[in-house]
Amino acid sequence: MSPAWLQFVLYLLFLLLLSVPMGGFMGRVLEGERTFLHPVLGPLEGGLLRLMGVHDENMGWRSYALAILLFNLIGGLALYTLLKAQALLPLNPDHMGPVATDLAINTAVSFTTNTNWQAYSGETTLSYLAQMAGLAVQNFLSAATGLAVLAALIRGFARRESESLGNAWVDLVRSTVYILLPLSLVFALVMVSQGVVQTLSGAIRTASGQLIAVGPVASQVAIKMLGTNGGGFFNANAAHPFENPTPLSNFLQTLAILLIPAGLCHTFGRLVKDRRQGWALLAAMTLLFLGALAMVSTLEARPNPQLTRVGVLQPAGNMEGKEVRFGVAGTSLFATATTAASCGAVNGMHDSLSPLGGLLPLWLMQLGEVVFGGVGSGLYGMLLFAMVGVFISGLMVGRTPEYLGKKLEAFEMKMVSIAILLPPAIVLVGTAAGVLLPSALSSISNPGPHGFTQVLYAFSSAANNNGSAFAGLNANTPFYNFTLALAMLIGRYGTILPVLALAGSLGRKKITPKGPGTLPTHTPLFVATLVGVVLLVGALTFLPALALGPLAEQLSLR
Repeated sequence: MSPAWLQFVLYLLFLLLLSVPMGGFMGRVLEGERTFLHPVLGPLEGGLLRLMGVHDENMGWRSYALAILLFNLIGGLALYTLLKAQALLPLNPDHMGPVATDLAINTAVSFTTNTNWQAYSGETTLSYLAQMAGLAVQNFLSAATGLAVLAALIRGFARRESESLGNAWVDLVRSTVYILLPLSLVFALVMVSQGVVQTLSGAIRTASGQLIAVGPVASQVAIKMLGTNGGGFFNANAAHPFENPTPLSNFLQTLAILLIPAGLCHTFGRLVKDRRQGWALLAAMTLLFLGALAMVSTLEARPNPQLTRVGVLQPAGNMEGKEVRFGVAGTSLFATATTAASCGAVNGMHDSLSPLGGLLPLWLMQLGEVVFGGVGSGLYGMLLFAMVGVFISGLMVGRTPEYLGKKLEAFEMKMVSIAILLPPAIVLVGTAAGVLLPSALSSISNPGPHGFTQVLYAFSSAANNNGSAFAGLNANTPFYNFTLALAMLIGRYGTILPVLALAGSLGRKKITPKGPGTLPTHTPLFVATLVGVVLLVGALTFLPALALGPLAEQLSLR
């Protein structure tokens, strides 16, 4: 076995093994059961809830949705205010000025929606206070939002004839206190041991006069990976040696991206009282991930034909835009994981991937980032596709489709359709505007198919709340700051609201007993059906756009 494939096998082995206890622990937290962390963190949870004036009252879906929207609105406004006022606030040793209004709006929306799109260089734009009290805090809270929405949807499946989906404020606090906070603390210490910087000192000036940016990096790296946020302290993100210095730190950061999303599959199985359901969803995600990883790594292991023509030897494959300490294998694994999840962190420049190698991370985002996906959002996205698979199968046998004993009728399928189709619509409309309007065309650095791909990638990343970029597009302009902010908002909350409405409708239904016509949703056949539905929706939606971008560029190389 080659070293690359040995790395991939070890990665999947660790991921799948760790996902089991992780999923069980998160299930206990979301159900309010006592865990080994309660003696230490229980007083913190209780204190926060008392401070907020929250009691554990149950909420219907409308109240739950209102709480989620209010929570995110307050967080976004607080972050915007901090970015505008950072020059007047402490922890600004390098004297960063206020952030421009359009960029501040884009950044506040980006981190509130768990997208973490960055149209700026963090080390030259933001103070330490903005990085820690602004961006890092939203990294926690946006990930907790995804967990809370998922918890509500699972309760919709698990409960019968109930208006209640739990309490949004309680779910947000428990997700942060018991899951995200302790994991991030441990992971930050591990990153420091690998050489990731963690200091409040200002930039270091060398004898030659060069300024070397430092800062509280490890604490932000931990939650940006575990929360599938992705926003880097430095502009180079995880390619920067202060954020990701060693092959081991690279492996652990890549593992952290998918750890919680993979574990949530087991959480789902535990809470619906059928662990096989969780394994089926995990199997579908793993198959899609393996296919994408195999293709990206194989394509990037090949030399660039244009460099070959001019006599450049490329024994290691296409190394353009990749860090030597990670190589093709480490970069391919990271690129696949970060776009399968809604993370967006990068350890190499996706703009430098081969045309087809860049197509696959782009397509993983366009699938809705359901191949593990973001914290909470990935699993509730995959559950939407599972309901589409059940619906199609029910139509084929002439039976009202049902999933986990809940009948899927007209209202449920309308909500599913809205949540699945809204982000692609935003991607395609935004891309069309980006290649037609003169104010947007000036941002494209590479005319032709590659430039089209840059624009398509930007809107795919924003509408699906990923945050990674093709890096060749000048996105810090009023057009892109405002349009991408709008795409992030619609992509996030245009999905969350239908999901919560769906959860409310499912919770009110009775559980239908299994019969001879009930479709088993834990079998290999259903896993294959689910994979087929995800691929089919992605192919039908984006194939024409992909043909104009990466596919056309690949043909031009020949």
